Amino acid sequence: MKLTVLTENVAGGRFLAEHGLSYLIEHDGKTVLFDTGHSSVFLKNSTLMGLTIMDTVDTIVLSHGHWDHGDGLQHISNKTLITHPNSFIKRFRKGSKQNIGLALSKSEIENKFNLIESETPYFITKDIIFLGEIPRINEFESQKTSFIDEQGNDDFVPDDTALAIIQNNELILITGCSHSGICNIAEYAKKISGKDKVKVIMGGFHLKDEGVQTQRTIAYLKQLNVEHVLPSHCTELPAMAAFYNEFGIQQVKTGQVFQF
Repeated sequence: MKLTVLTENVAGGRFLAEHGLSYLIEHDGKTVLFDTGHSSVFLKNSTLMGLTIMDTVDTIVLSHGHWDHGDGLQHISNKTLITHPNSFIKRFRKGSKQNIGLALSKSEIENKFNLIESETPYFITKDIIFLGEIPRINEFESQKTSFIDEQGNDDFVPDDTALAIIQNNELILITGCSHSGICNIAEYAKKISGKDKVKVIMGGFHLKDEGVQTQRTIAYLKQLNVEHVLPSHCTELPAMAAFYNEFGIQQVKTGQVFQF
């Protein structure tokens, strides 16, 4: 499996960066665009790398309906877009009136894309699985939220999902923000795929400090014996430092290419 970092918070070399995430994934004879960041940076970086996104990608996966993962959809069209139905609601930070959901409305997206909405797992190929809504099963993840929805209710981002990729009877997990909890995601991916070995976990972990949730996440990943732990994007520096101390992680930057 090949993963190219098109958008990340940290710039690599001559490539642009922004607060956002977009990965190009090539596996099982399929090229999938996972998230789009919040601008055209993913396209600009792909051009610098000599990639032709418009020609090679026919499927986009949106991990959840936040601006920094989906507003880049304004700059691409005529693709199949897979996401959870809740990705289109308006959402806000508590105490703010600024919408942090998608800039495009659901009707605008339906006009631009072949939209597939799924709360349940959706097999893009036999080895690339859109996981759908992630069950929140443990007691240390997704217990509090700083967001509210358009009705004023606490928004735990139920649309948050990930990709599970099967390779050599092992799992590669790609996540956007892990609002549902990276451990919850891993457990659900194992259940849906029927595979117990998790080789790679990469993407935003949404951990802000080195407290209880971070420490229990580290313990879980060590118990799973994950070979490649690559937190990025919304994983803040204190949590990153904790992961570095345990796993010797590298920083994910735009322009990087990972082969797993």
